[in-house]
Amino acid sequence: MIESSVLTSMGTFGLIEDEGAIIRLTWHSQAPAPSTDVSKRAADQLSAYFEGGKAGFDLPLRPSGSAFQQKVNAAMCAIPYGETRTYGEIAKDIGASAQAVGNACGANSIPVIIPCHRVLGAQGLGGFSGEGAVETKVKLLIHEGAAGLLI
Repeated sequence: MIESSVLTSMGTFGLIEDEGAIIRLTWHSQAPAPSTDVSKRAADQLSAYFEGGKAGFDLPLRPSGSAFQQKVNAAMCAIPYGETRTYGEIAKDIGASAQAVGNACGANSIPVIIPCHRVLGAQGLGGFSGEGAVETKVKLLIHEGAAGLLI
């Protein structure tokens, strides 16, 4: 495994790569600058995302988790930049309960890149397991221009 870091407007993120794929994103890192093609691409794309010039990610990803979690990850990746879905909408699409979808979102090992922040509860924000909890979720949604969806 190779760990590197990228400084963004929301802090220093750690990128963990294994066998040519990003497997984890962490909220704080003291790791060195990216040294592989994949980690350099990931750092460039994260920087562009936070600078407002990149709406999506095109990276080899290998998030941890069960087959069900992978299904939820795929559903999250399908949510367009600046849009949101509810746990219930995803649950209906994949034939699961909203609670199971919420648990899978909370277990997302590559937040931001796999946009779990775009998934909301039926009555509002729902949770967020990343650094800063719901406040970070709100910041990410505002960054994407989805703030109007929070009302």
